[in-house]
Amino acid sequence: MASFSHHFSSMHLVWMACFHVYVLCALAELQRFEQPAKEDGSISFLVVGDWGRKGNYNQSNVAFQMGRIGEELNIDFVVSTGDNFYEDGLRSINDPVFEKSFSKIYTAKSLQKQWYSVSRQTMTTGGINCWSLFFIDTTPFVDKYFLKPEPHHYELERSEAKAALSFNLLKDLESALQDSAANWKIVVGQSYYQKHWPSWGNKGAKEAASPAT
Repeated sequence: MASFSHHFSSMHLVWMACFHVYVLCALAELQRFEQPAKEDGSISFLVVGDWGRKGNYNQSNVAFQMGRIGEELNIDFVVSTGDNFYEDGLRSINDPVFEKSFSKIYTAKSLQKQWYSVSRQTMTTGGINCWSLFFIDTTPFVDKYFLKPEPHHYELERSEAKAALSFNLLKDLESALQDSAANWKIVVGQSYYQKHWPSWGNKGAKEAASPAT
């Protein structure tokens, strides 16, 4: 994590409306979870990405600030945009990396809330006349992961398999966007296709997601 501002942001949104969570996997039907708002109708949450570094690379410092701001805003949940456990993810439910990179790092009381994570899935949140979050795994859209897989390894070695997964993800995203009646729609992914600076953004993710968004 090169800087606090690059990888961590907070949002405090107030809407007098209901709030729901939808989980849509690439090859599964829509799953729905309810995320209630506070009594005053407000929703507060933090956003963090590229964090699974066993406390190194400023992860512990960012976690401390998250705890402080989380308490100040009285957050309802945390959004994780991906790259959660470097370098190889979790190998089992008992993998010690989980404690080293997560449970022993995000110890603040304010962070003991639901975490919604982008990890080979598409998640959408929202409700009528309020706002929606759409979570999508952008890995299949980044060509370099498959053309030059080292030091990473991906199972989708055949181009047709990658194309099929990309098609299904975009089809699900486009359908979810069309079905949502929310006033605001926010798409969240690991490989960003739009940033504050026009020159930033992953070309493959931008070209793939632009038609749907």
